[in-house]
Formats: sequence, C-alpha cells, structure tokens
Amino acid sequence: MQLLEIIRDVETDFLVFTQTICPYCTRAFRTLDSKGLTYTEVNLDQFEGLRKEVVNETGHRTVPVVFDMRGEEPYFVGGSDHLIEYF
Repeated sequence: MQLLEIIRDVETDFLVFTQTICPYCTRAFRTLDSKGLTYTEVNLDQFEGLRKEVVNETGHRTVPVVFDMRGEEPYFVGGSDHLIEYF
C-alpha cells in the first residue's frame, strides 16, 4: 500500500497530496508557509493508484488532502478550507 509507506516516511509537519494544476493546493502551501510549518508534497498524478487509496482512506475526493503529522498519529485535516479553519 503506497499510502502507508508515504505516511511512514514523512518527516515534516504536514503531508499534502496534490495534483498538477490546483489553486487550492497553492492556497494550502501559503497557509502552511505563513505559519512557518514544513510540509511534504505528494503529487497524485505521479503515482498509479494512489489517488484511489487516499480517497478510500479519507473519503475526501478533491485536492489538496492535508494531514497533520506532528502528533503520535497522522491527523487528517481535510482540504484547504479545512486547513485554514484548523488554525
């Protein structure tokens, strides 16, 4: 399962799944940058089947898909609107 491997290997504050053309992803990055937080971007267009795994795991069908990686377990935040509300 690609998703679990990616989550296991992340060493930044946040994990953000994106696609190539995504203004909401840019908004999420700006939000994280403004808070001084680090993030890892994973472009779903570059991984066969990963989008399906992410949707199955989170139920979230649009990008970005944001996880807070700072706690004991990864926390699914949601999309860019959810991220802004999260802070």
